[in-house]
Amino acid sequence: MDDRTRTEVEAAAFRTLVEHLRTRTDVQNIDLMNLAGFCRNCLSKWYRAAAEERGETLSYEEAREIVYGMPYAEWKEKHQTEAGPDQKAAFGKSASH
Repeated sequence: MDDRTRTEVEAAAFRTLVEHLRTRTDVQNIDLMNLAGFCRNCLSKWYRAAAEERGETLSYEEAREIVYGMPYAEWKEKHQTEAGPDQKAAFGKSASH
């Protein structure tokens, strides 16, 4: 696979991942962090960093809106639930947060 095709495939996979996370609003960020060591906010930070590496200016909030598909405050109001004691305990034990 040549570099251009690889980049296109990676971009398509990323877009699919972001769309999947947008539709799975039942999956909370703390669950993602506990199970996979990353969440939507991590993706937003990585997106912003990649843009800045290429000379593009992008705020964290703008990157979050790209990943969440709406302003973070709106997503949080519509979809975020209070983390339960088990989730919090697992998060506290996690090494990657």
